[in-house]
Amino acid sequence: MERCALEGGCPSDYIAISISALSVILLLTQSALPFLIHKVPLKKGGDIWLLRLQIIASLNLLVSIVMSVNFMKIKKKHWWQACYIWAGWFEGPFGFGLLMSCRIIQAFKLYYLFVKRRLPPIRSYILLPLAILPWIAIAASVHIKNPLNPRCHMPSQWLIPVVSLHIFYVAVMVAITRGVRHIEFRFREFRDLLKGIIVSTTVIGVWVLSYILNEVFENIAWLQVSSRFFLLATPSILILAFYSISISQPLLSQMSLRKRDIQEFGTMSQALGIPESGLLVHKGPSSNIDTKEPLNKLLLSKTFRQSFMAFADSCLAGESVHFYDEVHELSKIPISDTVSRVYMARHIIENYIVAGAMMEVNISHRTRQEILNTLDLTHPELFDNATSELMQLMKTNLAKDYWSSMFYAKLKEKSSTQFDDYEFGLDFSPRLSSVRCADDPFHQEQPLKGSGRRSEIHHVDIL
Repeated sequence: MERCALEGGCPSDYIAISISALSVILLLTQSALPFLIHKVPLKKGGDIWLLRLQIIASLNLLVSIVMSVNFMKIKKKHWWQACYIWAGWFEGPFGFGLLMSCRIIQAFKLYYLFVKRRLPPIRSYILLPLAILPWIAIAASVHIKNPLNPRCHMPSQWLIPVVSLHIFYVAVMVAITRGVRHIEFRFREFRDLLKGIIVSTTVIGVWVLSYILNEVFENIAWLQVSSRFFLLATPSILILAFYSISISQPLLSQMSLRKRDIQEFGTMSQALGIPESGLLVHKGPSSNIDTKEPLNKLLLSKTFRQSFMAFADSCLAGESVHFYDEVHELSKIPISDTVSRVYMARHIIENYIVAGAMMEVNISHRTRQEILNTLDLTHPELFDNATSELMQLMKTNLAKDYWSSMFYAKLKEKSSTQFDDYEFGLDFSPRLSSVRCADDPFHQEQPLKGSGRRSEIHHVDIL
């Protein structure tokens, strides 16, 4: 045991490597299944890059531990095998530091959205480098001072700042969770934050203890072997649990593959329980469409709005009508229900207002910035200026052509048919279509521009 404790290659080492390899396979499988099983299209923009960085950080963390803690009998002949590269950089800033920073940023966004009721003042791609800056400082200091011995162990005086940094990042997660504890989330965010804290504190506690024992007691063979096992086994559990527990990106980080646990919805408004969301069930005869009525009044009719939306989609210009429909659904949410209004407003901003969104609408820069820099996402007039601008565009570019289109002809025919059927006491109201709904309130997948119908996919787990 003494020889393998020094050189690596103990049976427990290979068991730990097998556990880490299995966790990597499960991690990659879990990240790919939403696209393979649920046919979710790859979406550009948003914060999907945080999830991808989380996967990269997980791989860096596991590989760096294997390379720096002598799990296998590998002779270090090349510069890229040096302890300072793996133990200093890949295990710190690009491993654990990057993994925890991604989670903290996700939690930070929740805090600003639901407590401050505004978008975070700092973009994620700016906040992330700031979050891992302490790790970079520690890694640079270790690289300059060269405190590591040939076995990649550091003196006791270096353990205090390294261990303190691990504890500090967990403490930040606890503080953010405490800040949102009073919010009545509609989905699973707070529960996932609590799970994240429980998992991270437990696993990191075991990992830090193993790390200290491995660094300090170099001459005790059995302690070196056992602590080395936990040094790799605990991060394997951590990365898998972190990716399984969603915070603000559950669509791509966790989808229930058990159909019996999925409640089906068609739109974001239905997922939030907005009354009469997306339902085209007619209680009586449809009134005739008066072409002399202003377009904004005609669009209040769900039947007309759906017909006009289909026409706009066929002209590859449906973003404005989809946006109007979403804002109309938002107006149904009571002002007092601030949480639901934040969910819906954030959904609209992410999919229609943010530059580069799949359904980005054509509004002025001033109006776009007013929405993005708002101090209250629940304000009832948040999207009024954008709606007014888009209404003028729809009147100019779409309305005149719609009245002479087949879509309007079909709407007139359908209205007259429903009137006749109602006179005879018949009801040909369409059955509700079932579209699975994701538990992600922030990043639903949007249809490609010009698609004939909406293709949002939501998955809400029934707990």
